[in-house]
Amino acid sequence: MTGRAEHGTRTPGRLDPLLTGVTTEAISAAGGFAGGVYLRSGTPGLLRLAVLSGLPGPLFRPWWRVHVDRRFPVADAYRLGVQVVLADATETMRRYPQFAAGLPFQFGSLYVPVVGGPTTYGVLTLLRPSVSDATEVLPDRDRMAQLADDLGETLRKLEEEGGPEIAWDVEPLCVRPLASHPPAGRMGRFTWDPASGVVTTDSRLHALLGVPPGRSTDTPQDLADAVAASDAPQILSALRETSVGRPPPLPLPVHAADGGLRLLELWTPEELPPSSRPHTVRGLVLDPDIGSAGDGAADLLPEGVFCLDRLGLIVYANERAAELLGCPRKRLLGRPLGEEVPWLERSAYEDHLREALLSSEPVHFHVVRPLDGDSEGAQTPAPEPGGGDWMAVSVHPGRDILTCTIVPANRVAEPAPDPVPASEGAQAAGAPRAEGPSAGITSMAPLYRPIVLAIALNEAVTARQVSAVVMQELLPAFGGGRLAIYLLQERHLYLAWETGFPQGFLAPFEGVGLDARIPGVETLTSGRPLFFESMQQLATAYPGLPLDAAEGSRAFLPLIASGRPVGSCILGFDRSRSFSTEERTVLTALAGLIAHAMEKAQRYDSEAALARGLQQALLPRRLSAHPQLETVGRYLPGTQGMDVGGDWYDVVESGHGLALVIGDVQGHGVQAAATMGQLRSAVRAFALGDRPPDEVMSGTNHLLIDLDPGLFASCCYIRLDPLTGLARVARAGHPPPILRYPDGRTHVLDIPGGVVLGVDPQAHYPVTELRLDPGAVLALYTDGLVERPGVDIDEGITALRVALARAGAPAARPGGRSLSGVADRLTAKARHVADRPDDIALLLATRRFEPRGHR
Repeated sequence: MTGRAEHGTRTPGRLDPLLTGVTTEAISAAGGFAGGVYLRSGTPGLLRLAVLSGLPGPLFRPWWRVHVDRRFPVADAYRLGVQVVLADATETMRRYPQFAAGLPFQFGSLYVPVVGGPTTYGVLTLLRPSVSDATEVLPDRDRMAQLADDLGETLRKLEEEGGPEIAWDVEPLCVRPLASHPPAGRMGRFTWDPASGVVTTDSRLHALLGVPPGRSTDTPQDLADAVAASDAPQILSALRETSVGRPPPLPLPVHAADGGLRLLELWTPEELPPSSRPHTVRGLVLDPDIGSAGDGAADLLPEGVFCLDRLGLIVYANERAAELLGCPRKRLLGRPLGEEVPWLERSAYEDHLREALLSSEPVHFHVVRPLDGDSEGAQTPAPEPGGGDWMAVSVHPGRDILTCTIVPANRVAEPAPDPVPASEGAQAAGAPRAEGPSAGITSMAPLYRPIVLAIALNEAVTARQVSAVVMQELLPAFGGGRLAIYLLQERHLYLAWETGFPQGFLAPFEGVGLDARIPGVETLTSGRPLFFESMQQLATAYPGLPLDAAEGSRAFLPLIASGRPVGSCILGFDRSRSFSTEERTVLTALAGLIAHAMEKAQRYDSEAALARGLQQALLPRRLSAHPQLETVGRYLPGTQGMDVGGDWYDVVESGHGLALVIGDVQGHGVQAAATMGQLRSAVRAFALGDRPPDEVMSGTNHLLIDLDPGLFASCCYIRLDPLTGLARVARAGHPPPILRYPDGRTHVLDIPGGVVLGVDPQAHYPVTELRLDPGAVLALYTDGLVERPGVDIDEGITALRVALARAGAPAARPGGRSLSGVADRLTAKARHVADRPDDIALLLATRRFEPRGHR
């Protein structure tokens, strides 16, 4: 997959070849089989994969984006500015268990920060075969460091030359590394000069294409027709794009008249900026066919044989493979495996393909071929024994090519023993079991299916969210049906989450002390996991312990984070089962991840409570009142993250009237809240002095500039006379007020305003006069109430205006809705949004009608 979308922080035509060239050189110089470059993105704190060489991009999508504060090697290299060397899988698991849980295969890796001047742009990465001695990797690290330094310096110069800021905000560019040996297939070369329109070919190309004597290939159209007439428009388009500096990043797969696959590679002799005048194009046409004799021999084999390159493209398939995969060979060749055979790309099987790509050992597994009409295989019932729907697949890795075999599993004398986990359906009735010598060859990938757990735990914030993630991801991965999580508080364990246990069974264990002799306590106090393969085994170890089932097995895991006890986790299985050494290792490692997530969640809960308390303390406890004016305020904190916001509202006595104020300090966190408190105090002071609205805005603007917190703020200030309804308004970059007239009409007030506060010391804030009639409602709000991702803010303001019109008149008249009720209706939808990215402030004001008989 290629990231071709334009973006303001990317330099198409200049950045792509630079990054791909460095990655290719790193793979070649340091003896790797894959590599890539991560770059900073337009989102603060987020790294994005810009180039991936040697691996299929879609298969590694979970690693396209990495936050710099994650415990990942790429993030550490970027954040700390250090080189990270991981010699093998053992070192990776020791230092980065979350990363290792996702890619539990035998490979080593290197990570070198890309730095230019004072700026860290990203990280150069390399995947290579594992070694037992880390000193063997040091020469490769030094070569990568030089390449990273050169890349950083080049990126710095690109920025200094006036180009856009170097960042990456699109999908990664996936490219093929240089082959370790020349391709075995036939090939021919050509050159096209756009200026003259002449194509020059060598004799080998004519032989490859079967061009008869006297036939010309002197023009692009002639060449395209000879290479692949059915794909001629695609070839001509690629030639034109290449001539102006946009060659296809991968060889272009096209098909000859007989259906055979041909690969077309295009490039220019020199790097060109996009949209420049056309330059000479050079090309290579490759026929990867292994030859008619070999092809015919392969078609006589009872096994299906197909080959994948390192980007997941099918480069060869015999007739038997096409038959078993359920797709014509012509459609298979040159296409990604997942597109033509989607049932082989399901999540469980993707682990096996990743293992084959990252390690050097053969991988064996079983898959179930879907029934006719069920191409996805999602609802495929378990096949009957011997029915032939189970397929045995073996993948034999090579440096450039993966050779795969596929046969009906019931016809294999010694089938590979690694079926897909029960959660994926491969353990259904009739699934073949391995016996014989090959039974010892198993793939480790299914044991590490909880990669999703590791990623999801990083996103969980509260203790309840962590528990829900464990239930949704950990239980299915290991076939469990029961879960209990206990957290430690004051030397007692309290139940935080349970599922699957009989109702009330766990009640007697609530608040149990650390001196109790039960497995949930002893696993925590000893720091060792406890595994019981049957309920009888558990009863023997703990006589008198109440049991929740007659059959089954249990795993008790200690939750320990950074050496501190957090709690314990209980996994229950409805049938007796054994726990392999690998499973015990993985469950223990995942318990550590759960413990860290729970510890983080507990900190979040306590710190969030403090943050909310700070926010509430900064907001007014009561609003100044007047007999002729009713006001109501609402504040809703954001629910994403625990940082307090900078929104505020206030009603202040000002001379003989009242001042209505609403504001929004940019950003979140303690600094934003503190700045909000200072601005609120300043505005109150100016209002109490009955200063005109423009002077209030100017004075507050100068104060914010003098404070220099690095933040700016928007604000709307209205000085209102409740007796006459005369209002004078000044606005500093804030959304416009909305007025609901007594007859129900609504209007967004077009009030001229100045720039936001804290930016320009010379800013001017014009004053606009308007009148608030009795029964009318004036609405002031912050952008959190009207902004939605991907939606223009004007649409949000219009929606709020319509909602105010439908909310009804205030209760100043008989049958009217209370102003508090109107405020609740306007914020009702926002209250039910689970993840509010911003806080919300709303201030409503209405003039009361004069009592009857008042003169």
